[in-house]
Amino acid sequence: MPYRKEEFTNDGIYHIVLRGIDDNLIFKDVNDYYRGIFSIYEFNNLNPVTIQEKRRIRNTLKKAHGRRTSRELGRRAFIESAEYIDSRDRLVDVLTFCFMPNHIHLLLRQVKENGIHKFMVKLGSGYGRYFNQKYLRKGYVFQNRFRSVAVNNNDYLLIVTNYIHANPISIIEPGFKEFGIRSHSVEEVVDFLKNKYRWSGFLDYVGFNNFPSVTERGFLLEAIGGKDNMMNNILDWIAHKREAALYREILLD
Repeated sequence: MPYRKEEFTNDGIYHIVLRGIDDNLIFKDVNDYYRGIFSIYEFNNLNPVTIQEKRRIRNTLKKAHGRRTSRELGRRAFIESAEYIDSRDRLVDVLTFCFMPNHIHLLLRQVKENGIHKFMVKLGSGYGRYFNQKYLRKGYVFQNRFRSVAVNNNDYLLIVTNYIHANPISIIEPGFKEFGIRSHSVEEVVDFLKNKYRWSGFLDYVGFNNFPSVTERGFLLEAIGGKDNMMNNILDWIAHKREAALYREILLD
């Protein structure tokens, strides 16, 4: 069960990183990712959460949509059920997020006293219980402590947002964070983020309807200047990483 001793202030913004224990995988298939999405929505609630009742409502919605692929059904049912039954008393605003195979990035603004701590405990224990039951395992799924960094100004807010949204690039470009893009073009990387990787808040910020109920986007869009600026900022981030990588190769050649 993840926890942290430090105090979090109401309206404070924090970059949270939650890793699998021993950096083990925490998402092994597409259904795990969907459960993760469901979890960061449902466990963001001061009130007790009854997962069985939520699942019953989602399954009813799935059946109502007729014949579609399981992925389409899962996505549509989540979005519609989330909007239809949103009676949560939110602990935090999830400004954005990114799921990686062995860790989670969250950008959170605390809205209830001790909200981040309560949310992280609910998320860790709830998803951990699902994961252990599914994979017939015991013990902790996540490291005991999550990492957190306070975001205290707009410049750092922009950096953290780009960092979180660009994180999946490491899947196709190992070493991206340290060395930049070396084997793909900027266009290929952007195509990957826009069309091939769904498990973050990025798509909802740049105009695609992915998991819109999960994130509270008004604050971040205002700070960054709208969805066009969100896209331009990440393009600049990726291009800079590529230029840095090419320059490093020239120096080492």
